[in-house]
Amino acid sequence: MKFLTDRVTVVCGHYGTGKTNLSINLALDAARGGEKVTLIDMDVVNPYFRSSDYADILAREGIRVLGPNFANSNLDTPSLPASIGDAISDGERVIIDVGGDDAGATALGVYSRKLANSEPDVMYVINRYRSQTTSAEEAVGILRGIEGAARIRASCIVNNSHLKQHTTAETILDSVPFAEDVSEMTGLPIRFTTTPVGVDLLNKIPNMYPIGVYVKAPWEKASD
Repeated sequence: MKFLTDRVTVVCGHYGTGKTNLSINLALDAARGGEKVTLIDMDVVNPYFRSSDYADILAREGIRVLGPNFANSNLDTPSLPASIGDAISDGERVIIDVGGDDAGATALGVYSRKLANSEPDVMYVINRYRSQTTSAEEAVGILRGIEGAARIRASCIVNNSHLKQHTTAETILDSVPFAEDVSEMTGLPIRFTTTPVGVDLLNKIPNMYPIGVYVKAPWEKASD
């Protein structure tokens, strides 16, 4: 999978930027490329958008999912299984979906030593249309909080700017200057820009990554 540069990939960012949906797409594409993949759901903050909620989709592709203990139950205690540390140290492909902002990233700090040894690729996901990250300065501020809480440094920017089902080619094109400003202020390269499958940009943006939309809010699922 060309956008995954290292064995361990950490996906972090502000609440609601689309980290979980991106993590699922990265895991599925790596597995379909023949890799053995573990997706680690480390969101102990938000009970509504978790990659472990989509374990059935991932399991069909042979992807192992590790998530918070008691996830998907009425005992939703912020607790992480010991097997997470072992997975980070093992030799297979690992994708870590981190909870939003510094509060969610704090859980990752528990594994800082194992992560440092694995030299992870840390993707900082941005969405121009998400509240509190509508300016490059706000996005950079949130990144610094995440880096401090998780004791890691970002490797790259992922422009995942979208308006959910209302996303158009113009939505994505209009977000490019914002992503470029974040890149310039942080000194981090833009690894890729996502586009929902079916939204055609005719290669107007370098390094486009078409993604499926798997993650839905409870109220969206109810209306299906």
